[in-house]
Amino acid sequence: MSQKKKEFKNTINIKNKRARFDYEILDKYIAGIQLVGTEIKAIREGKASLADSFCEFNDRGELFVVNMYINEYSHGTHYNHQPKRERKLLLNKKELKKLRREVEKNGMTIVPLRMFITDKGWAKLEIGLARGRKNYDKRHLLKERDIKRQLDQVRKDYR
Repeated sequence: MSQKKKEFKNTINIKNKRARFDYEILDKYIAGIQLVGTEIKAIREGKASLADSFCEFNDRGELFVVNMYINEYSHGTHYNHQPKRERKLLLNKKELKKLRREVEKNGMTIVPLRMFITDKGWAKLEIGLARGRKNYDKRHLLKERDIKRQLDQVRKDYR
């Protein structure tokens, strides 16, 4: 009797592009997500968005991701999940204490950076401890990107 091992295609990589522009990422963590019902099936279809999402602690010290959108599963019934709900993040107690201390003491923010599926088929969320950027920092960042793009174009034409 042979058991077939399920193989998952690790092609799901949903990014929060806005987070790297609005925030300076200081530290990164990988967190599990507590999902219900058909949410994992919708994520495997790529029907999720991290835009405008953030993480916050509740009064019991648990970390939740807020405003993460997971579209309803296309083949789901009336038992389908709610698209925008708070989802608990699963981290070690030591990591949670460190994150909470940084948020309360230094006024940092925790933002989701990307969501992916592991080789075992688990949905994971990469979160970042971040500091908000000012408008002049954003303009400077855009200027640097533009200069780099022009330099690359000149190098390409020179060859």
